[in-house]
Amino acid sequence: METFFNPGSVAVIGASNSPFNLGATICRALNEISSWDGAVFAVNRKAETVHGCPGYAAVTDIPETVDLAVIITPARVVPQFVQQCADKGIRHVIIESSGFSESGEEGKSMQRMIDETARKSGMRIMGPNCLGVLNTRNQFCCFYGIQADDFNTFAQESGNVSYIIQSGGIVVIVLESFTTDVVRANKIVSIGNKSDIDEADMLEYFSRDDSTEVIGMYLENIKDGRKFIEAARRVTKPILAFKVGRTSEGARAAMSHTAGMANNDRIFESACAQGGIIRVNSISELHAMPKMFTHMPPLRGKRIAVFTNSGAFGGITADLLVQAGLEMARLSPETQEKLSRTGQIFNVANPIDLGPALSMQTFLEIFDILLSSDEVDGLLPVPSLWHPMVIDAIVELVKKCRHYGKPAAIYTPNAVHKTVSYRQKYQVPLFESPEEAVRALKVSYQQSCFVAMKDALRSVYDMERCGEHRVAEPMLQEA
Repeated sequence: METFFNPGSVAVIGASNSPFNLGATICRALNEISSWDGAVFAVNRKAETVHGCPGYAAVTDIPETVDLAVIITPARVVPQFVQQCADKGIRHVIIESSGFSESGEEGKSMQRMIDETARKSGMRIMGPNCLGVLNTRNQFCCFYGIQADDFNTFAQESGNVSYIIQSGGIVVIVLESFTTDVVRANKIVSIGNKSDIDEADMLEYFSRDDSTEVIGMYLENIKDGRKFIEAARRVTKPILAFKVGRTSEGARAAMSHTAGMANNDRIFESACAQGGIIRVNSISELHAMPKMFTHMPPLRGKRIAVFTNSGAFGGITADLLVQAGLEMARLSPETQEKLSRTGQIFNVANPIDLGPALSMQTFLEIFDILLSSDEVDGLLPVPSLWHPMVIDAIVELVKKCRHYGKPAAIYTPNAVHKTVSYRQKYQVPLFESPEEAVRALKVSYQQSCFVAMKDALRSVYDMERCGEHRVAEPMLQEA
């Protein structure tokens, strides 16, 4: 699987100098924009050079070894090019062309031809009907249509969140959203119709990838439910999944897009529970939630302390926390007494009303008192950014959370553009609404529970291998 993200040489099949040719944009990105240093060959009828990439009329004409082929041609000629790849000895192929099993019987027939060639030659195929891959670590990117400005935005800075995405359009949304947040992409793969490589294969790969800390998924269907659950159970990293098809209309739309029957939604919910996958509720959560894992320790309990200098948000966040299945921490008289000695605090019971007249020292003392308390598992700070000192205090809070091993989901009740600007300038994990901050605490707690579940399962599997006892596992069946 590593070859898809780190090839030494690539053939772009279908790249030409025709106007608006999509393959040409891949050649340009790899040969003129990216710092990736591999060899790029263009394959087209005229054997013409494309953006400095030497051209050949057939894959088998290329005189050098080719690690990866990217095919972006009309669907009707894809089978013959896959055969050429097999003849050339290329074992890794990305088919970005559409027009296969998502488009009727003729497309299904062509996809079967491709699958048969791949099976006979030992070839691994990504797609068809996909966008390809991005690896920000080495700046390898075979997304078609990518321009210089896009590439510089997406790939110049590497992060630690990797994505498995069935739709190319969602790739763009996630990457653009990262430009205003504190996390960045590590690797992204668009898997399309999944004729061969599927979400379970990619989960296995990212679970072993040292540069990946969080895995995000956008799915329209699950290819193999049992394989998916078993792969997810072996992953201890957070897995965030957004899946369409909750309704019959959504399922129908998914089928026309990537040829996948959107599995029964209750079955997918069960698969997430069995596999330890956090199901997110929106595309925005796919790019907003990872920073809770990359910038904060895990939430290991439900008890949350809220502090704010807006009394209204005390009530708002209390409701949201309880509705999310978390709890308002009950602060003992001793803890409240400590808080009362830090400064002019309006209310020392949870939620704590700070009032406006606070110093940096007061903030630091409050952080220490709450984070060191056995009564508190995590924090929900809601301070207004009315003074530069407050954002300085938030920077210190992030450090103290790491020190004490307890998280804070920070929301600053200001206009979103102000929150985003402070987030970018100071690189602190601010959330854009109280709902989003509470959701971050909830998914962090879910992940802690899933890790405990997976540890227990591994212990059971170890005992099974020793022959001590057997356990029956629930079966996942597609409806």
